[in-house]
Amino acid sequence: MDERSLPVTAVRSVGPDAVAIDIETPSAFDAQPGQFVKLTLSVDGEDESRFYTISSPDVEDEFEITVGIDPEGAVAPLLADLEAGDSVRIAGPFGSDYYEGEERAVLLAGGPGIGPAVGIAERALDEGNAAAIVYQDATPIHEDRLEALEAAGAVVHVLDGDADLTDAVADAVGDGGQVFIYGFADFLDDATAALEAAGVDTDDAKVENFG
Repeated sequence: MDERSLPVTAVRSVGPDAVAIDIETPSAFDAQPGQFVKLTLSVDGEDESRFYTISSPDVEDEFEITVGIDPEGAVAPLLADLEAGDSVRIAGPFGSDYYEGEERAVLLAGGPGIGPAVGIAERALDEGNAAAIVYQDATPIHEDRLEALEAAGAVVHVLDGDADLTDAVADAVGDGGQVFIYGFADFLDDATAALEAAGVDTDDAKVENFG
């Protein structure tokens, strides 16, 4: 999709220094949970663009992105101040590491990677499939959705920011499934090591590096 100006339908807190932003879905926007969009704002007369992964289970009527707020950032604080009726410029979707109806989704998420992880897990359960999440963060977000997923039958491990991943990852991959990894480079390295320790071939994992 070429860049379009789209209306915001809601902005809400989802935990410490994080918001979820719902954006009206335009026509011909065929996106899947785990794909990402390019969002552009005008900041002091200059365009500033950032990439955000879709964190809703579908894009019917509207789609959601999850934004971590760095108070010193150029864009995120402005996004946190958006209100319903404001507009943002969106292009996409982009990316190939998304949910494609796999029977079991194993989602390893660090920090903001929990956004796409909960969206994919919700979609998998909605379609009668299974999901497992291992989430590492010093200040967890989307806790209500994680609790709902666990109540609905998903395997959910929430770990402190410096916790070892090995045991939780071994439990999550115990019943097999497609592995997804979302997070920053250090988390990706730790997640890959934990998968290898569990005897999982990581070549087929779907991975998005947030930087």
